[in-house]
Amino acid sequence: MSFIYNLFIQTYGLLISLASLFDMKAKKWVDGRKTVFDEIEGAISPEDKIIWMHTASLGEFEQGRPVLEALRKKYPDHKIVLTFFSPSGYEIRKDYDQVDYVFYLPLDTRTNAKRFVKAIHPELCIFVKYEFWFNYLNELNVHGCPIYFISTIFREDQYFFKWYGRWSCEQLKLISHFFVQNEASIDLLNSIGIYNICLSGDTRFDRVYDLAQQCQSFPLVETFKGENQLFIAGSTWSPDEDLLLPLIENNPAVKFIIAPHETKTERLRQIMKKLGSKALLFSEAKEENTKDVQVLVIDSVGILAHLYQYADICYIGGGFGVAIHNIQEPVTFGKPVMFGPKFEKFKEARDLLKRGGVFTIKNATELNEITKVLLSDKKILKAASDKCIAYVDEMRGATDSIMRFINSHPKI
Repeated sequence: MSFIYNLFIQTYGLLISLASLFDMKAKKWVDGRKTVFDEIEGAISPEDKIIWMHTASLGEFEQGRPVLEALRKKYPDHKIVLTFFSPSGYEIRKDYDQVDYVFYLPLDTRTNAKRFVKAIHPELCIFVKYEFWFNYLNELNVHGCPIYFISTIFREDQYFFKWYGRWSCEQLKLISHFFVQNEASIDLLNSIGIYNICLSGDTRFDRVYDLAQQCQSFPLVETFKGENQLFIAGSTWSPDEDLLLPLIENNPAVKFIIAPHETKTERLRQIMKKLGSKALLFSEAKEENTKDVQVLVIDSVGILAHLYQYADICYIGGGFGVAIHNIQEPVTFGKPVMFGPKFEKFKEARDLLKRGGVFTIKNATELNEITKVLLSDKKILKAASDKCIAYVDEMRGATDSIMRFINSHPKI
């Protein structure tokens, strides 16, 4: 199985290299790794005391960020290395000022893992959620470095729990400790002989709560909303926007903000064509022209989490594609959320559906009906909002739990 895994890694690298000839994201993935070892070996000295955190992309970075910043405070004499697998995370956070170094993670070959771990010689390594790179895990284990996985969640359909996943299960036993999101994950790990586990929850709740306490104000959005109710649709794709169009038509007194998941020029052009004169790009919004439009389309990255404070209700996209995007940000502000049918992988969505804080829809009719109820009945709206706030309060605290464990098992 080790041979098959390494063959898969080599094949993956080859396919990305081929894709880089015509795909910009793949090109960034390849180009970003061309000089990464020169950068690492030129920056880190053998005397440095290193803590390493690895995240797949931007979402996992935000999930790991509360722990990273807690480590920064607890161990100010250590240098922190942050790595990304995806260009979308690296490009946005390469200048993040709470760490000392930000690098792409080299492809998980045996040679790369040996060279990388030797170069950074970490005293502690933290992987966020799902990043199971088995050559890196093996090399860290050889060097005696504690390996923690945080905010991890396991499901029965993952390959670890299938008959063909036995080799992978053995690799998981190289991990020093798991901090998981739910009891089901504990049961699944126990079923394959892994018991070094804590139920800590999801650190992202700590992150979004902190963000809500320090959110930025946007006077232009306040002007745009005025005395109207505001519906914010975040991380949308084309199928989501097709559902929103009749809702916008049927609710001329309601203001809408649409923040597409991708803000490439062509995507924005498609959305603006569908909306016509009703809409204005956020980058073109001014005091004098925002009052007369019904829809603001967000073409700026990094502000959506702050905009949710102004919403009355929200919609999160992705549920008519692969899966919904993050609902924690609007929920933290106490905003009831609607989303499509692909939500089962997300614990917070399942939990809040049972409690009545969020709502799932299958079509435009259901979207219109739920929107009408929430915006017309203040008692129902407040009840849903209160359930969201209570849930976030209940879920907070994962960062403290993880840090207590790390501090009671000093290795650095």
